[in-house]
Amino acid sequence: MKLCRYGPRGGEKPGIVDADGAIRDLSGVIPELTINTLPQALATDCSALPVVAGTPRYGVPLEGIGKIVAIGLNYRDHAIESNLPIPTEPMMFMKALSSLSGPDDDVMLPKGSTHSDWEVELGVIIGKTCRYVDRAEALDHVAGYVLVNDVSERFNQKQRGTQWSKGKGHDTFCPTGPWLVTPDEVGDPQDLDMSLDVNGERMQTGNTKTIIFPVDELIAYVSEYITLEPGDLLITGTPPGVGEGKKPDAIYLKAGDTMALAIDKLGTQRQSLVAWHHPRTGASA
Repeated sequence: MKLCRYGPRGGEKPGIVDADGAIRDLSGVIPELTINTLPQALATDCSALPVVAGTPRYGVPLEGIGKIVAIGLNYRDHAIESNLPIPTEPMMFMKALSSLSGPDDDVMLPKGSTHSDWEVELGVIIGKTCRYVDRAEALDHVAGYVLVNDVSERFNQKQRGTQWSKGKGHDTFCPTGPWLVTPDEVGDPQDLDMSLDVNGERMQTGNTKTIIFPVDELIAYVSEYITLEPGDLLITGTPPGVGEGKKPDAIYLKAGDTMALAIDKLGTQRQSLVAWHHPRTGASA
């Protein structure tokens, strides 16, 4: 099943996407789509729900995400293009919750950005508490999967000390959605095609089967160090083709650029890059 939240920012409603791609309004069944209301949503007869007219904006598909745990350098060729060693253990960092945004919302460059970059990633929504989870049972703790763009400001990430979060947690730097897709519909999370285009040019082409540490291993590993709670988001790394790794010269994002990305079964995203401005007043740097 594909679940979503749709409507204007701050006024999203819960929905189900039917077999024809139409959004069905769930707001008469549940007030909001959260990890706690997910079972009720999944038990609903989609065909009995009203169809939502038009093409409304998609929001982040789950309200109340508790934290974002991210894995870096989880595709061998991406580590090589980043001129970094192949990890022998998963490399973990955190993204700020304030970086979450809808899948087609504008991505706002931070002040003075010179090295902003793209990363198409498989995201995992945790469904049950994970604390020292055995790898063989890890996938039983998954509520669903989402498409994520792990947008990154490389200078802030790598030249401002050792904390990657400085370049990963800027506002709008975690577009998520359009859907939360349940595990039964996704099937094997290690065989999903993924792609990302910038200004209509293919930059990333990959498949989750080439991941170094697969989803079940990541859940088990992370749960040794951080308790993953229901509703948390785990993002699992990106294949090669990021702007930083382009040869002979790196390519970085600028205002006016567009990104279009997709993962098989998880939908598509499209974002425009805009210059930094105050989110309330609109004033620029």
